[in-house]
Amino acid sequence: MCNEFARRITPEQLQAGWGAAEARFLFSEGVPNMPALDSIRITDPAVILRAAGSQAGAVEVVTRRWSWPAPNGKPVYNFRSDGREFANKPGSGRCLIPADAFYEYSEIPAEPGAADLFGDAAPGPAKGSKAAKAKWEFSIPGLSWFGIAGLWRTDASGGEAWTMLTTEPGPDIAPYHDRQIVLLTPPDYARWLSGTAPAAELCKPLPPGTLKVKRLR
Repeated sequence: MCNEFARRITPEQLQAGWGAAEARFLFSEGVPNMPALDSIRITDPAVILRAAGSQAGAVEVVTRRWSWPAPNGKPVYNFRSDGREFANKPGSGRCLIPADAFYEYSEIPAEPGAADLFGDAAPGPAKGSKAAKAKWEFSIPGLSWFGIAGLWRTDASGGEAWTMLTTEPGPDIAPYHDRQIVLLTPPDYARWLSGTAPAAELCKPLPPGTLKVKRLR
């Protein structure tokens, strides 16, 4: 499951990447500081987009923590979308996490120097190392950023946090992981945030070949 992603865009690129449909961005807490980040991890604060309450068509841009605590204290950073519906309500609802890449990990090929799935030389694990894993970066060519479907909620203390939704893996992800995060592209951003599209319609893999994958180690 996804526990790390990258976001290397400016607020201007965030608005420009929304797509053909116009959206009114509201920076209710000020324009966020958006440094280029190659690695955003669980519990880190990150920018999210969400419907701006009663203001139809407006998109609120805020920074919130990734994950809220489960009853057992563990962070809820991924949440299964399968068979569930998600509505916007006071104190909770749908959100969109802007990203330009996300990462998955898999076992390193057993043979040192074996070729990976894309023809590049793949270094084998160090001798005696059983925990080493390959790190893969996934992106969508042609988009400055894409959206990860998520949920935000208010916790008992009044703070807000968000989590990523997951679904069954599509062909682009299945070789690396048995689940994947729900990825959205510009035509579906507004439909997701407004709640007008049923979750089952959008919480599914993108078409095969949409994602570009690159091995980082």
